[in-house]
Amino acid sequence: MQEVILLKIVFYLLAVAIAVFSVLAVTTKRILRAATYLLFVLFATAGLYFFLNYSFLGAVQLMVYAGGVIILYVFSILLTNTDKEPPTKFFTLRRMLAFLATVGGICLFSFLLLTNNWQGAGALPEVAEVDMKTIGHTLMGTGKGQYLLPFELVSVLLLACMIGGLVIARKRG
Repeated sequence: MQEVILLKIVFYLLAVAIAVFSVLAVTTKRILRAATYLLFVLFATAGLYFFLNYSFLGAVQLMVYAGGVIILYVFSILLTNTDKEPPTKFFTLRRMLAFLATVGGICLFSFLLLTNNWQGAGALPEVAEVDMKTIGHTLMGTGKGQYLLPFELVSVLLLACMIGGLVIARKRG
């Protein structure tokens, strides 16, 4: 019984960390802070994967996305100007509306959480881990239900985004 309570506490801590750092990542005006908050979100998401015994997904989450955030750090340092902006007022209309939207979302979430009967919220089911060979064949296969073409399309899209960012940054400088 105590193990189930401990598992719930760990899950809720990770969920709260993801929610808090997600909000901080999109509300800060400083790009390095946003990237740092994003890094914390990605670490907590990897923690959820490890919590669910998906060790491969957790490792991929750490390696791929943590590497991506390091690239984001490099680009944010090199491509942004360092001019200081004057401080803004703390209570603006935008912040008040954002606060009201956040309170409304929390109220809606709480209502849904408290009014639904959650079945099977006890222990986690035992899940057999898929071996690496099966995952590799599924990711890099060309048959039905395999992901080589989407993987290549996403890589070309990301390359185009990086080139576009460099072109935009070069025009400003």
